[in-house]
Amino acid sequence: MPEPDFAPQRLGRAHDDTKDRMGTVPETPDDAVSVQIISPEGRYEPNAAAEEFLPYLERVDEDLLRRFYRDMVVIRRADAEAGHLQRQGQLALWVPSHGQEAAQVGSGHAARPQDSIFPAYREHAVGMIRGLDLLDIIRMLRGLTHGGWVPEEVGNFHLYTLVIGSQTLHATGYAMGIALDGKSGTGSPEEAEAALVYFGDGATSQGDTNEAMIWAASYQTPQVFFLQNNHWAISVPVSRQSRTPLVDRAAGFGLRSTRVDGNDVLASYAVTAKQLDDARAGRGPGFIEAITYRIGAHTTSDDPTRYREAEELAYWEARDPILRYRHHLEQRDLADGDWFRSVDQEAMDLAADLRRRTLALGTVDVGLIFDNVYAEDHPVVREQKQWLAAYEAGFGEAR
Repeated sequence: MPEPDFAPQRLGRAHDDTKDRMGTVPETPDDAVSVQIISPEGRYEPNAAAEEFLPYLERVDEDLLRRFYRDMVVIRRADAEAGHLQRQGQLALWVPSHGQEAAQVGSGHAARPQDSIFPAYREHAVGMIRGLDLLDIIRMLRGLTHGGWVPEEVGNFHLYTLVIGSQTLHATGYAMGIALDGKSGTGSPEEAEAALVYFGDGATSQGDTNEAMIWAASYQTPQVFFLQNNHWAISVPVSRQSRTPLVDRAAGFGLRSTRVDGNDVLASYAVTAKQLDDARAGRGPGFIEAITYRIGAHTTSDDPTRYREAEELAYWEARDPILRYRHHLEQRDLADGDWFRSVDQEAMDLAADLRRRTLALGTVDVGLIFDNVYAEDHPVVREQKQWLAAYEAGFGEAR
């Protein structure tokens, strides 16, 4: 049976209405092979593209193998709870990560403590791995903080960036600093530093991302670009953005590029570990295209049923990264029913605690928005803050 148009190697082919507006959109070529270690059924079946990455799995002991599963389950349950909280009016927006857990958990664990991580706005699993309290994401999306957290206090996990693609520039500039400070290209990979930046397929159409890759290639920065190709830039399919695999774009800039099955947590780990080691060793910037899928909406303000077919969603739901990895653990006798139930309970407990703490957050002084706009007191900002305070006071206690 031929693969459907939205199979992973097709990168989400455009619908007929797109063809009507743009002319025929060709199928994406199949010459970009994804690194795969675990089959969709959970079997250990590395393909030929995975061979050079398999030695990196020697770093993974049985505890970490189980941790991969635990992190994916916990973050999915927390993700769902945060979505419920948004629907109940407890925060302005939520950005779901359902379906992309393997790409994030695998790559997040591949980074070393000294590495700096630059997320977009969907990397909840990576933040959790680096020590971020998920409540800090909720506090930010509830409008209670300026940025959310101090990166140095949470494993060098930098702030979420809602401006599409701008974090790629931040990461490249930071990586240039790493190199200029002599913290890469010398010593062992265990000691050298690198930057890891996450972005989506939509960001590849942004000038910032392309400029970041130009600068990275020119200065041979110690960094890795991690593209989570989840097939949709809100309502725009990948096929409308690119007539070639996105991994080939990176090669055009002169970056070491690898395409990986983003629903395979072991492949995501191994590829990222090697790319980061190469970056720390002074071999220049790398690029990873992780083929995955956004099961839910782009954000809670989006309705994906308006632009994608139910058959496409069903195709990817059947390739769920968590179920796939559970089968793998079972086949290797690394976990039993009691252990899986304990993980489910831990996820439920964490979600319940997240809800409890969210409901206890309260509000902040509206004047907070004016603080820290400038390093020093500014008369215009001071006047605006005073005006807003007076305006708010005009409503009295019943406002």
